[in-house]
Amino acid sequence: AILLIACPCALGIATPTAILAGVGKGAEYGVLLRGGEYVENARKLTTVVFDKTGTLTKGEPSVTDIIVFRKYKENEVLELAAVAEKGSEHPLAEALLKAANKADIKIPDAETFEAVPGHGVKASLRGQIILFGNRRLMQSNKISIERASESHLAKLEEQGKTAMLLAVNDKIVGIVAVMDTPKDNAAEAIKQLKDMGLEVAMLTGDNERTAKAIANQVGIDRVIANVLPWEKVNVIKRLQSEGKVVAMVGDGVNDAPALAQAQIGIAIGGGTDIAKETGGIVLIKDDLRDVARGIVLSKATMKKIKQNLFWAFIYNTVSIPVAAIGLLSPIIAAGAMAFSSLFVVSNSATLKLLKL
Repeated sequence: AILLIACPCALGIATPTAILAGVGKGAEYGVLLRGGEYVENARKLTTVVFDKTGTLTKGEPSVTDIIVFRKYKENEVLELAAVAEKGSEHPLAEALLKAANKADIKIPDAETFEAVPGHGVKASLRGQIILFGNRRLMQSNKISIERASESHLAKLEEQGKTAMLLAVNDKIVGIVAVMDTPKDNAAEAIKQLKDMGLEVAMLTGDNERTAKAIANQVGIDRVIANVLPWEKVNVIKRLQSEGKVVAMVGDGVNDAPALAQAQIGIAIGGGTDIAKETGGIVLIKDDLRDVARGIVLSKATMKKIKQNLFWAFIYNTVSIPVAAIGLLSPIIAAGAMAFSSLFVVSNSATLKLLKL
């Protein structure tokens, strides 16, 4: 009777059955949990950090404004900007090329092209040196941003637009503004996370004015702006050094190190393969509400694991002494042992009833 009642079957299956049930429930909603480590970390989570472009926003920017200086025409500014961006893979480059094609502008290939990560691009055409990017690109090339240009930039950025400067032969000749709108369910997703008592932050390479305009639209209070692609992982480390348990939500190649560094990396299914490979939770659908679902599911799964372990330990703790003093027959002990395993499996299966 003692040998039968002490059989640790229930203890052995307490964790795997709960994780299996949680993974199955998540799959129904398109939320893939990739291991017990992320399930365990979810209960301690304090902060969720979102990448902006392609994660909080649709990743489908469009050109909204073209401002010209020095007797240039709008189509000339658009053509030169498109020439500079033609060799780039950035979403903003795609928006410029679409706008140029819509205006029936033929875009020649640049004679030289150089991408400057976090700053913009540098190209040459017909003896002209073209610089297209943000303030930092102009400052690093010692190009003066005049008061009129700065005034236009500020106005556009306050509207949540990404404004880029175009310089030809060291003179600023225009500004092109691009707008990437937040995803339809972004504000709802942020509210759900806040209601769970989590701090929500946005991480972006945009300047602070543009970033805050987008953050205000979706209800995010903390903005970490002007972050270069390779600095994202350092931001996550800094938050962790403050004692925070961090989840990072991203979709791009440059998000992968930050996803790996965070206690929980949450990758958007429509993103790059490396981001999905790095993420501990993968959202198959492009629905930011699934971030909250993934966290709720992870916490519920961890709760089931604890319940299973508790009842399995209590069962053995109480039953072994009873068997030792001869009050349990081997037949009853065998039945009780089977019942404990059945209880653990049944308790884990109740995760299927969880509403996310």
